[in-house]
Amino acid sequence: MLNKEIVTKINQQINFEFYSAYLYLDMSNYYADSNLNGFANWFKIQTQEERDHAMLFMDYLLNNSEKVVFQDIKAPAFVYKDFRQPAVEAYEHELKVTASIHDIYGTAYELKDFRTMQFLDWFVKEQNEEEKNTDEIIKRYDLFGNDAKGLYLLDSELAARVYTPPTLVI
Repeated sequence: MLNKEIVTKINQQINFEFYSAYLYLDMSNYYADSNLNGFANWFKIQTQEERDHAMLFMDYLLNNSEKVVFQDIKAPAFVYKDFRQPAVEAYEHELKVTASIHDIYGTAYELKDFRTMQFLDWFVKEQNEEEKNTDEIIKRYDLFGNDAKGLYLLDSELAARVYTPPTLVI
């Protein structure tokens, strides 16, 4: 059995991951409404990734005979002022997700819960990728986004992203 504090934190993480999916779907819709379908695609795929992250955390609890407790998911409350802002908000959000996962990892470390630490290793690496990807969108936007042709090319590049489900074995 898992420590109850770990179970509570993982249940909170499940909610956070579903909120992340909801947030990225909101961003996808913002870009779709603006006819930036590549940006919309990128964030829609990000939505799928976050949903799958929540499912992985759920499976971990269930595989350890623990109860999954769902919580309300608040609606995103952003009103975007320009095309850059959702990327900045996404990057800042990923920093919060990283901090949350590190918090769970730290608790598991204190409790010598090696099974949970091993499970979380994949997420620690994944968060590095998530931060890097959102930061790169911001940097590319800063380089090209104020030029219509540059924005078009960046949008086309983001349209090429395809979804690949995670391969984490629980």
